[in-house]
Order: sequence, then C-alpha cells, then structure tokens
Amino acid sequence: MNYKILKGTHVPAYLQLYSQIKDDIINEVYQFNSKLPSKRIVAEELEISTITVEHAYALLCDEGYVEARQRSGYFIRFRGEDGFASAPKESIRHEISCDGSKTVGVKFPFSVLAKTIRKVTADLGADILNPSPNFGCVEFREAIRKYLGRSRSINADVEQIIIGSGAEYLYGLLTEVLGKDCLYAIENPSYQKIEQVYLAEGINIEKLKLTSDGIESSALQKTKAKVLHISPYRSFPSGVSASMSKRQEYISWANTDGRYIIEDDFESEFSVERKVETTVFSLATEDNVIYMNTFSQTISPSLRVAYMVLPKALVPVFEDKVGFYACAVPTIIQYVLTELIESGNFERHINRVRRQKRKVLK
Repeated sequence: MNYKILKGTHVPAYLQLYSQIKDDIINEVYQFNSKLPSKRIVAEELEISTITVEHAYALLCDEGYVEARQRSGYFIRFRGEDGFASAPKESIRHEISCDGSKTVGVKFPFSVLAKTIRKVTADLGADILNPSPNFGCVEFREAIRKYLGRSRSINADVEQIIIGSGAEYLYGLLTEVLGKDCLYAIENPSYQKIEQVYLAEGINIEKLKLTSDGIESSALQKTKAKVLHISPYRSFPSGVSASMSKRQEYISWANTDGRYIIEDDFESEFSVERKVETTVFSLATEDNVIYMNTFSQTISPSLRVAYMVLPKALVPVFEDKVGFYACAVPTIIQYVLTELIESGNFERHINRVRRQKRKVLK
C-alpha cells in the first residue's frame, strides 16, 4: 500500500484513508469482487487504530464501493461503468414509499436535508430572501451543469439551463417557445399530465403507439408532428424503455424539417444497469433536443423543482418569448439543492439506491 496519513491536518485520518482507497477503487487498482486488506494489516502499516480503518471501510460500504461479508472481510462492489463517484460527507439511508404521482419513489433522508437547510440559512443569512433571477439562480444552474456533465454526458452552458416549478410548468413554457399552431406527438400510453397540459394550452396532439422498445416505427414515420415528447428511459405507466437503436431513430426523425424532441428523463438516475443510461440529448447530432428532469424522484415531489436544457439556438427565442416570467422556485430551495449537489450528498444518495436496487434484483 502507498497510503499516507498526514498528521496535524484538519482532515480526520479515517477520511484521508477513505479518499485514498476510494481513488484506487475508481481507478481499478482494486478489481471488482477483490478483497481489501484486513483492518489489522492496514492499521499496523499506517500506524493508526483499527477503529480508524473500520470507520473508513464503513463509509466505503455505506456509499456502495465496498461490501462487508461476514467472517470474510471487505470486497469491492464498484465497477467503473457504474459512475456516480462522489465526495464523502455523512452516511445516509434510503426509504421506499409511494409518492402519489408517477411511480414508487425513493425518499431522500430527511436528516441530511434538514442539516443542509440549516447550513444554507446560516451561510447566506438574509440573502435567501432575495428574488431568484428569471432563469434560476446561477449557482444552482452551474451545479446542475456540472452534474449533468459528469453523470449524463450532457455538455451545456449555464445559459441553456432553465429552472421551473415542476415539469408541467416547463411543458407550458415550451409551448410558447415552440409554438401552439403545430402538431405535438406523445407516447401512447403516456403520463396523463403531459396530455392534460398540452390540451389545456390548446395544442393539437397525436398519440403514437408504444411497442416493447419505444414508439412504433411506422407511426413515427407517418406522423406530421413537429414536436415529439418522449420518456426514453422509462415511460410511465408502461415502463417501456427505448432501445439504443430506437433512440437513434428518434434523432433521425428530428433531423428532418426543423423538428424538436422533448426528452423527459424520468427516473433514469435510479437505473440498475451497470452503465448509466445514454440520453437522447447527448446522442443528438443537431441542436434539436430539449432535455428535462426533476428532483421529484431523487429528493421529494413536494419541492416542485424541475429543470430543462435548451438547444443553444432556442435560448434567445426562450428569452424573447417567455424570459419575462419570474422563476417560481424559492431562492432558498435552489441554494439547498445547490449545496446537496456540490457536497456530494445528492449523488451519494443516488449511488446507494442504485446499488441497493441492483442487490435486490440479484
């Protein structure tokens, strides 16, 4: 081992050890299913207590990098293609319950959320009472930009990211930007509120039949729609996921006649696959996909916070047509979510849930 524990620093010894082992796991110095050195050996070599080593190993277990096996030791459970490596803060647990909307959701631990709210309130003071910029707080949008880059392979500028009070609110804004006099296509079946919002906005919609791997090819080819609204990872209520070839088909469709895709990336963070789901936005060859996601499943539906990533060409159009709308998400909520993302708590929660779900399926 080439680990070193620096004395007299503000970083506890167990966190120093944790960070070094985690880096070796991510860099595949330790292979999947291989065994970590025993606590006693590590303690003797680094001249630290076995309790310190135990704390480091416990944190690695909590985040899903390592698994403790009774009377056998600690074994690597992380594979590079799993993604979502993040910095340590504190251990969390997950609870599963029905959120009353689309599907069974995974609750973010209240203790972590409450602690973050207290920290943000103490750090920012009266600044949390300031109104948010219309597109959302820059700090929050920057945190989302970085998160999407490392977790979803989405490369975007801050200016492309728009914050809104729920996906339905953003659907409505998009009808103002893309126009109400053209045909919109949606999946059949699809999440009921998608249809309800478009009909309430006076939009003509066409329902395209879903097959086992996405929208039926013949229906997609025949439609006269200019906008295609899809949930490629897991369409609700059918649970259908679009195959990679189907996603490429969607992109080919959009590359004709100035069409647009609205990609609702519902629940993709909790994919149990080893490789993180590839978004249509990241596959797009033209500037014609609008990416949308919320914090309803990953944090709580009560927050009513959603965001979308616009194609660069639509940013000035958005600003001209609806840029005067005030952001309805409270400033304090935006800064709390910013802190959760930047601290690693958000991704660590996702990391743990994905691995727990994968273990259940084994």
